[in-house]
Amino acid sequence: MKNDTSAISALIKEQIKAFEGSLEDNDVGTVISVGDGIALIYGLQEAMLGELLLFPNDIYGMVMNLNAENVGAVLLGNDRLIKEGDTVKRTRRVVEVPVGDEMLSRVVSPLGEPIDEMGPIKYEKTRPIERIAPGVMTRKSVDTPLETGIKAIDSMIPIGRGQRELIIGDRQTGKTSIALDTIINQKGKNVKCVYVAIGQKNSSVANLVAKLKAQRCFDYVTVVNASASSPAPMQYIAPFAGMAIAEEWMEKGEDVLIVFDDLSKHAVSYRTLSLLLRRAPGREAYPGDIFYLHSRLLERACKLAPEYGGGSITALPIIETQAGDISAYIPTNVISITDGQIFLVADYFASGQRPAVDSGLSVSRVGSAAQIKAMKQVASSLKIELANYRENLSFSQFGSDLDPETKKILNHGAIVTESLKQVNYKPLDMIEEVIHLFAVKNNFLDDLSLEEVNPFLKDLYSHVQDSHKEIIDELKEKKAFSPELNEKLSNLVKEFKENRK
Repeated sequence: MKNDTSAISALIKEQIKAFEGSLEDNDVGTVISVGDGIALIYGLQEAMLGELLLFPNDIYGMVMNLNAENVGAVLLGNDRLIKEGDTVKRTRRVVEVPVGDEMLSRVVSPLGEPIDEMGPIKYEKTRPIERIAPGVMTRKSVDTPLETGIKAIDSMIPIGRGQRELIIGDRQTGKTSIALDTIINQKGKNVKCVYVAIGQKNSSVANLVAKLKAQRCFDYVTVVNASASSPAPMQYIAPFAGMAIAEEWMEKGEDVLIVFDDLSKHAVSYRTLSLLLRRAPGREAYPGDIFYLHSRLLERACKLAPEYGGGSITALPIIETQAGDISAYIPTNVISITDGQIFLVADYFASGQRPAVDSGLSVSRVGSAAQIKAMKQVASSLKIELANYRENLSFSQFGSDLDPETKKILNHGAIVTESLKQVNYKPLDMIEEVIHLFAVKNNFLDDLSLEEVNPFLKDLYSHVQDSHKEIIDELKEKKAFSPELNEKLSNLVKEFKENRK
């Protein structure tokens, strides 16, 4: 986009003719070119990076390039309504979004405008979408579990309040389902949730909202939707807007869960804008600051120290891989920013292992700090048992004559794998997960067929609830197994198993 010098000189002559007391007005500029959602503006010498500009027809733009000759802005509306020669005004405000409890139970655009046909939002406060992340001295180490209600995750890849845990995998492997189950499981736990949909179909977002309403979980959720039909600039600012909404609650001392679904599409929208703004492309045509883009977003998720309110933001960014390649550019970028990843495998999903979590490549760098002691006691050996099972399973395909020890490992591994299967939208209570895993760890299920495993576990917990509630009460109170409780529960499982035959 080379500047047309004759057009600029004509503009200067017109400005001189319209001179009314000052040589130039720094708050007003003129569009010199527009297209593909990008406008180049002559003037606006005092414009700030990220400032909101007002175009004709009440269309807003955001300053992204500050060049010597012009200002480059991305349009947050229909660029067909803007033409060369239009007047642009500064607002002297950076892009802001409404925040507060008024945003709960609503679906909004990245600018905070309601898009759910439930009327206007009567908000009292706005926040800039971009801000510097809290410093190290204002933070506290993660020590409180954020329960997902998913056995495979709470046992092997625990998530703590204030952690950033990446959900990564190919398309259609259950990434959004894990995030949705986690949101549903926050019911009654005083955790507010923000779900940011980037580049998705409006029908998919509507289905998600309907599921949350059906589970009666929408009263503590805000949905920020920048759909596939939204301009690239709206998709670009969406996660920052969601984070600003979450930060308001965190700074009031509350716990927040935020889901970014997904940052792959966010990276593509930023690449689109950068190329149109004539910024230098780098690897895979992404701009050089794509890492900084996601790091400055995700660094804002943390747990604050008690003297700063003690609030937290737990971030679950989602990244889509191509054919399971987690060594690609954007996946490796986000893996290095986050505190661990939940890796979902298409082959596991297709074979019926759902959630399709790969326990080998999945990791939580916060680890057992985000688990209650009882969960550590029953889940400590799970990863090793599954690794042994997977390894022996691959070798057993090459030979039919297996020794008893290998058969035992394969049988127990199959039982463990089966016990970790869960249906969507039915997250489990932490104590129920602990009792299930207690029965698995102590080999009480090894003589059952695979079809009997989950019905047995479900009936076992119901039996404990109905007839031995003191066990559940003790686990809730002490959050650990004493030798006496261990023996008591072991005897109870054996007795239940005998009576069930």
